[in-house]
Amino acid sequence: MSELRELYQQVILDHNRKPRNFRVLEGANRTAEGYNPLCGDQITLYLNVEDGVIKDAAFQGKGCAISKASASLMTAGVIGKRVDEADTLFQRVHAMLTSDSSHGDSTSDGVGKLAVFSNVREFPSRIKCAVLPWHTLRAALSGAAAPVSTE
Repeated sequence: MSELRELYQQVILDHNRKPRNFRVLEGANRTAEGYNPLCGDQITLYLNVEDGVIKDAAFQGKGCAISKASASLMTAGVIGKRVDEADTLFQRVHAMLTSDSSHGDSTSDGVGKLAVFSNVREFPSRIKCAVLPWHTLRAALSGAAAPVSTE
């Protein structure tokens, strides 16, 4: 188990140091902003959605390693997915991060590489860092005008 935890930590650190899709997406037709006042994380998410499919996703912002890595892995994970598939992925990731850890690894089923965040639930103050990009995704997909806040 400690080897798996170490691997997960390495993936998070890698996505923090070299975030994927960290850019302004020119021509984005959906955007949203998110803010976590507890940690100071800020994100602007850009999406290009065509015919119900997320064709491209990118983000800009600043924040802790967990927030940045979550946004990096999230954008990579939703590109090419239908909007309803992205929403299902949101629900699975949210359940993985917020459910009682006594459920074992079953809460990380269906999340693929995003399972690297499964141990975050052991640190309740960091859960908001990991879910901020996901709530921002939901806001962008729904066309919400107000910034998302974890408070």
